[in-house]
Amino acid sequence: MFLELLIRRNPSFVEAAMALHQQGYVPANSYVIDLDSVERNASVFQEEAGKCGLATFAMTKQVGRHSGFCQAVKSGGIDRSVAVDMNCAIACNKAGLPTGHLGHLVQVPGQEAEFAANILKPDYWTVFSHTKAKEAATASCRAGRVQNLLARIQAKGDTFYRGHEGGFDADRIVDVARQIDSLDGGRFAGITTFPALLYDHKTGTVQPTPNLATLQRADRLLKAAGYTDMEVNAPGTTSSVVLHALADAGATQCEPGNGLHGTTPLHAVEDLPEDPAVLYLTEVSHKHGGMAYCYGGGLYIDPVFPKYQVRSLVSSEPTVCRSALRDVEIPDYSAIDYYAMIDASPPREPHSGDSVVFGFRGQAFVTRAFVVGIRGVSAGCPRVTTIENSFGQPVLWPGNPQ
Repeated sequence: MFLELLIRRNPSFVEAAMALHQQGYVPANSYVIDLDSVERNASVFQEEAGKCGLATFAMTKQVGRHSGFCQAVKSGGIDRSVAVDMNCAIACNKAGLPTGHLGHLVQVPGQEAEFAANILKPDYWTVFSHTKAKEAATASCRAGRVQNLLARIQAKGDTFYRGHEGGFDADRIVDVARQIDSLDGGRFAGITTFPALLYDHKTGTVQPTPNLATLQRADRLLKAAGYTDMEVNAPGTTSSVVLHALADAGATQCEPGNGLHGTTPLHAVEDLPEDPAVLYLTEVSHKHGGMAYCYGGGLYIDPVFPKYQVRSLVSSEPTVCRSALRDVEIPDYSAIDYYAMIDASPPREPHSGDSVVFGFRGQAFVTRAFVVGIRGVSAGCPRVTTIENSFGQPVLWPGNPQ
């Protein structure tokens, strides 16, 4: 979906990744990140967020919580992360990007609340229930802290991805706020939902979900009850071009993820300020039955898009020539993605060892792919920084010549 965008807007990055692969510096089955572009994207985003009065927390899961990504985002002016789960928070914290928001989307497990309160010390901690609020407050009290708690709210008609459901009744938010404030170690700090915005394939635009109206209604109820100093956290499909709409709707916090590497759904159909800064690279293994099989492991097609013909660049040398594009068949979700199958018809048949580049809207943290940072693309001297796993941990890649 994003390969054409990469070829058109960041061709030097594509060629650099292929060259480094052919030189033996980038392994097959890798999400590769252009850290220079990420830093620029973060700077662009943060400047716009500042104009809108929005606090920004960076989501890092899509690129495997890579330490270099965390550092690039911080260099671009975003100094806090939002953690999708505890693993995410730990990785970002270790990389020097402190936890701004924890517990959303995934609640903190009960046995890990003490660690979160004592070590991570998040600025904000989302809870879906009174049980989780009490766990967070109790752990924070023991740590000698008063924790800012965000209440995840929901109302009839709100939109949730299956498996993401949960939260307090939005119509009872004032009672919820008072109950949270009554907890030793806890302070009611605001409200949140997900997703507040979604991409609409029919119109090719980003639109508010019913959840955003739920946030606004709860905000009015709270203000009427005297809660005037609180946060409204409104994540979902966040790029710099939607920030004014979020601010106008009353949001105070935003959480870019794919926006920081230029791969929100809107980036696929419209040129936005953020450049594409991530690709998936692998290599041809063997041929069989008129197909060239390339190594998988990170072949994740985000179901946010309708089905489409997947294509890849296949070449033994760096190129962004469209003559090197090939149709690809990705295994069904029910299968393990050991390989993908590339059309191997002539001319320019693929060969074993050829570099293969895809443009995915990745979710590297749910794959078994490597995550590789590259610096120096913009200066014409690309180099690999670190090769890490999906937990943001450096790995000893067997083929690494260094």
